[in-house]
Amino acid sequence: MAAKKGALITTTTENRELPLEWIRNMGIIAHIDAGKTTTTERILFESGKTYKYGSVDEGNTVTDWMDQERERGITIVSAAITTFWTTNIKGDVPQESHRINIIDTPGHIDFTVEVERSLRVLDGACMIFDGRTGVEPQSETVWHQADKYNVPRICSLNKLNLIGADWEGSITSIRERLNPNAAPVDMPIGIEHELRGVVDLIEMKAYTYKAVEDSKLTEEEIPGELMEKALKYRAELLERVAEYDDDVLNKYLDGVELSPAEIKRAIRKGVVAGKFFPVLGGDNRMPTVQRILDAIVEYLPSPLDVPPVKGENPATGEEETRSPDKSEPFSALAFKVNVDPHIGRLVWLRIYSGTLKTGTPVLNTSKRADERVGRLVLLHADQRELVEEAYAGEIVAAVGLKETVTGDTVCDPAHPIILENIKFPEPVISLAIEPKTRQDQEKLGHAMSRLGEEDPTFRVKTNHETGQTIISGMGELQLEVLVDRMKREYGVEATTGAPQVAYKETIKGSAEGEGKYIRQTGGRGQYGHCLLRVEPKGRGEGIEFISEIKGGTIPQEYIPAIEKGYREAAENGVLAGFPMVDVKCAVFDGSFHDVDSSEIAFKIAGSMAFQDAVKRAGLVLLEPIMHVAVSTPSAFVGDVIGDLSSRRAQIQETETRGVFQVINALVPLAELQGYATALRSMSQGRANSYVEPSHYAEVPANITAQIVGQKTAAVRHGQTV
Repeated sequence: MAAKKGALITTTTENRELPLEWIRNMGIIAHIDAGKTTTTERILFESGKTYKYGSVDEGNTVTDWMDQERERGITIVSAAITTFWTTNIKGDVPQESHRINIIDTPGHIDFTVEVERSLRVLDGACMIFDGRTGVEPQSETVWHQADKYNVPRICSLNKLNLIGADWEGSITSIRERLNPNAAPVDMPIGIEHELRGVVDLIEMKAYTYKAVEDSKLTEEEIPGELMEKALKYRAELLERVAEYDDDVLNKYLDGVELSPAEIKRAIRKGVVAGKFFPVLGGDNRMPTVQRILDAIVEYLPSPLDVPPVKGENPATGEEETRSPDKSEPFSALAFKVNVDPHIGRLVWLRIYSGTLKTGTPVLNTSKRADERVGRLVLLHADQRELVEEAYAGEIVAAVGLKETVTGDTVCDPAHPIILENIKFPEPVISLAIEPKTRQDQEKLGHAMSRLGEEDPTFRVKTNHETGQTIISGMGELQLEVLVDRMKREYGVEATTGAPQVAYKETIKGSAEGEGKYIRQTGGRGQYGHCLLRVEPKGRGEGIEFISEIKGGTIPQEYIPAIEKGYREAAENGVLAGFPMVDVKCAVFDGSFHDVDSSEIAFKIAGSMAFQDAVKRAGLVLLEPIMHVAVSTPSAFVGDVIGDLSSRRAQIQETETRGVFQVINALVPLAELQGYATALRSMSQGRANSYVEPSHYAEVPANITAQIVGQKTAAVRHGQTV
């Protein structure tokens, strides 16, 4: 009988104490609908983890276990699962059962936070591409995320059995748009509905299969008509990988025939170094998945192949390292938090060094808080397996860490270290949300707090002018899912307003401002006086406050109050009530009264001085600009470009991909409301679009005037815009 969703399993996982060299921590990453989850399901089936492979269309996959995922047919949250694979490695490497810890990640841009935090803790990744289109917009996004964290990758071209498959075109797109140092290690035999196997360019053997779900590969000689092409791609492969192994390079330059084991050794070195990207090709049928599993084991790094993690000693400020060794002091990074209905708050940990045991006290160095691990569990999608201890190189979840959130470091209290945090993008869209009944009010606050812990890109704030609660995120779909989860998981009935753009305010120049707050009420009065200077910072650098007070013109105890007033004013905005960004503020002069001065007086004075300064510095409004990629048949290109231009778009380029034209443009988010419906209408349902955040840019003056006017009118009527 299958375990109940979220149930706690108390069995012991086999082979938990495998040598670290036989462990692979890897993720499946790709553009939406490229086949990540289906490939993961095939991997679990082929490796014996499941006895029936799930289908995204049927809503019975292992890793897409949430109701919202199964209803929509997309991955929303990353899911971790462990399986084992005995490789078919030949030569001098022994055959062993390798443990593969897999994280299946979402492809939709609204849930890119799941990809970001997963890549931060993974040792390697398998990048899935749709073999009909090659590199797609989100492919580029997740590729660059992997580059940021130096994650080695192997690539797999999926769906080569479908109409429109283009193996060579897909290889070219990877080289031109992602990295030129990619080369196939497999070549398909046949294409589209005639696909029946692959040519192994390392072994120079053909492997074919007869049936769609046939798990057996038949080894045979390479078909004569493919030999010339196979030799060409093999020569390309050898030329690209020989440089990563000195012995292989010497033999290659001397014209000596290289053995398959030597070629694989060179490939592995190139992959581990993050400089070479082998490309497999086929579909997600069983034989292809077997080759993906072999490639994961043969080429992706173990925890021992990854450089020791670096961090800072909070006591000394010196850089320290932690190696993946059980004898090292314990250190781990919390990269995800979720609430399990059966066992409570789970903090996902990547253990970089040492051993963690149940009941162990640990130090959260990011919060400077003492914590205690109540229980440890291994993750199997929505199933949890209780364990007594976890080791370096493992990914586990801990119960009982009350203060720890995403990005925090937990470690041995006697050997403190702070590992590099995870940075997340700022939200670009907002909704006003209200509980339907008074009973829902308290539950709404609890639900939003819990969901905010799970998703760092989900923000909640109160509009003090209207009294409304505003939730913000990366896209409409993300907020829609979160509101749905509030209803299903927390029993909250709520209504939401129309999506609103997350505008920001900033300044164009430098200026000074004065704030003087004086009140006399018959008894002790209030006196606060300060002068502030503001200047713009680079885009995305945030806000900063410094004190230049010398000689005691303002006592030091009042400086934090001035900063608090400045930050509150910046959060509430000055031009149209939107948060201010990219501003540096310095307090450089002022005065105080021996009796009447107080923190509240200087806080108000700081707010007044800041507002005075930014008005002199030239306030401007910023809006989120989105990268839009529209894939359309050639017949509709003119209509699509015309419509985009009417939406204030900057057309970047157009390119041909098969029978489709792809139009890349930068478009203000405010102009994209209803765009998906409009695009379907103008293209007879044949075009589709992909939208992701690009950057913030200044709003034209005439549109700024409209927004400010609408905001003023809305506040007057107790609404939000």
